[in-house]
Amino acid sequence: MTDHPRHELDDERLLRYSRQIMLPEFGVEAQERLLASTALIVGMGGLGSPAALYLAAAGVGRLVLADPDRVELSNLQRQILHGMDDAGRPKVDSARDRLAALNPDVHIDILPVALEGKALEDAVREADVVLDCSDNFRTRFEVNRACLARKRPLVSGAAIRFEGQLAVFDPRDPESPCYRCLYREQGEAEETCAENGILSPVVGVIGSLQALEALRLLAGLGTPAAGRLLVFDGLHLELRMLRLPRDPECPACGES
Repeated sequence: MTDHPRHELDDERLLRYSRQIMLPEFGVEAQERLLASTALIVGMGGLGSPAALYLAAAGVGRLVLADPDRVELSNLQRQILHGMDDAGRPKVDSARDRLAALNPDVHIDILPVALEGKALEDAVREADVVLDCSDNFRTRFEVNRACLARKRPLVSGAAIRFEGQLAVFDPRDPESPCYRCLYREQGEAEETCAENGILSPVVGVIGSLQALEALRLLAGLGTPAAGRLLVFDGLHLELRMLRLPRDPECPACGES
C-alpha cells in the first residue's frame, strides 16, 4: 500500500485508471468517488470472482469479502479467483491474494464466515454498495433485510445451467422494489450448480454485470437500474429486460 490517501489521484493512479478517466461520463471525479468507496461482496464463488476482479481493477478503494467456504476442485471450472494451489484454502484468503496481486492499492478485508445477524448488518452499514453473489435463498433474504435496514443499494445476481438474472434494489428510492418483491421466503425451490450444472461463462456474464452496476451506483453513472430485472439466456444468447415494480404488500418493504 502507498502512503498517500486512498482517494487521492497521484500520477501513478492517473495512469492506472486513465482508460476510464478519459470517458466523458466518468472523469476524475468519478474515479475519486470509487477510491473513497467500500463494496461488500457476499460470496467468493462463480459470481463473486468476476465481480471482485473488476471492482478491484477499477479502483474501488475498499473491498470486504465474505464467504465461509474453502476452495474445492469442482469450483475451478467457474470460480476464476482461485487456482489449483488454492485447493483446501478459505476462499476469502485465496481471493484476497489474487486481488492484491491485481491491484495492491485496494484495501481488502476478509470475513471467513456466513454473515448473519448483527455481523451482517454491521458489514452492510460500512458499505456504500452490497453485491449479493451467494448461491442460496437464505443468504439472499438475510442480505436483503440488512440492506433495507441500513438503506444500502443491493446488486443481486443469480445463475444456473445456461440462465442468469440481475437486479438492483435501492432502499434509498421509495419506488424501488426489494428482493422479496421478486421472491417470497416460502415455497421457492432451491437449485444448486452441484445438482443442475452451470456453464462457466454464464456466471462470468452475470458477475461482470454486477460489477458494472456497482460501479454505476458508486460513480453516479447512467440511469439507475432499480425496478428492472435482467434475464440472460446463455443457450440462445438472449437478453430480456423486465419491469420489476415494488409490491405494496411485500412483507419486507411493503406499506404495511
